[in-house]
Amino acid sequence: MYFDTAEGIVYRPPSEANSFILRVTIGCSHNSCTFCNMYRQVQFRIRPMKEIVEQIKSAAAYNPNLKKVFLADGNALVLSTNKLLEIIGLLKSTFPNLASITCYGAPKDTLRKNISELIELKRAGLRMIYMGIESGNDGILTSINKGVSSEEIIMAGQLVRDSGIRLAAMVILGLGGKTHTVQHAISTGKVVSAINPSVLGVLTLTLEKDAPLAIEAEQGKFIPLSPLETVEELQQMLQHIHITRPCVFNSNHISNLLPLTGTLPRDKEILLSELKELLSLPRKVQLT
Repeated sequence: MYFDTAEGIVYRPPSEANSFILRVTIGCSHNSCTFCNMYRQVQFRIRPMKEIVEQIKSAAAYNPNLKKVFLADGNALVLSTNKLLEIIGLLKSTFPNLASITCYGAPKDTLRKNISELIELKRAGLRMIYMGIESGNDGILTSINKGVSSEEIIMAGQLVRDSGIRLAAMVILGLGGKTHTVQHAISTGKVVSAINPSVLGVLTLTLEKDAPLAIEAEQGKFIPLSPLETVEELQQMLQHIHITRPCVFNSNHISNLLPLTGTLPRDKEILLSELKELLSLPRKVQLT
């Protein structure tokens, strides 16, 4: 649900399809990852409370009983804690049945918050933060201009978990191309293990038109994986994920060749066996 005429295209996680999308910023404060083209066409800005209040009023007029809100755009945690608390407070006073408030949170912006601030946001009603890990390999993180190291990603992820806010982490298969597929799989598995997110979403790299990484691919500087190679990469990544607390695992995004869901660590061997079964089929059958 969306009540806004501001510039740019609206993006949100698939699981927030039924949420009220409240754009507290326009665009992404980093907006430099080479694989992403989502916010290239808009100038990043933090929205004044007047614009935010107008969106909330429009939503309340349409559905005063809504239960889910997603704070967009790219990383709402760039806002000050006080402003976030003000927005959350307004949402809760406007929608008495509100049960879930979530947002994107880039590692760099998350690390600008301390544990006390995150705990305060959790108590106010922030239920989940979606964080893009993308890769756990420092060389790949540098090449895609993520702006953070694997150590910083681990610190940000653990900070969210320690605050009690649920963490939905996302990784991207194929981000290292053919050259660095092994390093990407192993390092990403280790970073996920160190964070132990509440939810792990796996996507497959899609080279968006005019994105810097797509241009590199056209020039032969980046060699994408084939669909089956992404499955092999996922298999190796999953083998290197060792966690102790339950984590919902989803690789059922439309970009993935093989849709998988389960709970780690309980279903790890089942998931690995499904990957092994696909890879053991004759090549012609694998791709049908």
